[in-house]
Amino acid sequence: MTIKLESLQSNKGSRRKKMRKGRGIAAGQGASCGFGMRGQKSRSGRPTRPGFEGGQMPLYRRIPKLKHFPIVNQKNFTVLNVSRLNALKDGTVVNLDLLVKEGILTKPKNPLKILGNGKLEVKLTVQAAAFTTSAKKKIEEVGGSCELYN
Repeated sequence: MTIKLESLQSNKGSRRKKMRKGRGIAAGQGASCGFGMRGQKSRSGRPTRPGFEGGQMPLYRRIPKLKHFPIVNQKNFTVLNVSRLNALKDGTVVNLDLLVKEGILTKPKNPLKILGNGKLEVKLTVQAAAFTTSAKKKIEEVGGSCELYN
């Protein structure tokens, strides 16, 4: 048997007849058509908009006022303070690979960010994804340089 466009039919029981409302008591949905007697939900048109809570401040407007919601698309960094760089030799080019090799960092998952806590006494060329202003100032005061990479 070949299927032709004119011979297509929907499955038996998949299409139900439309309920005829307001056609008398015997039809099952007469007079008030299943909407009850009175009240907001019995009126014509949509009773209330989605999310309406009877005048109470709705949930979708309450939620953002609460604290501790996660930042969407947050940038995560592997952070390192300037004071930890004193263990390196003078004139070294510092990057994520070198810090792992030297044992200063273990298991870095994210790009490197240098923070400005502590004192720096070694001249270095630091390559990182981000620097705080205090870290950049301390590296450049000693005679080093800061290089950004993405």
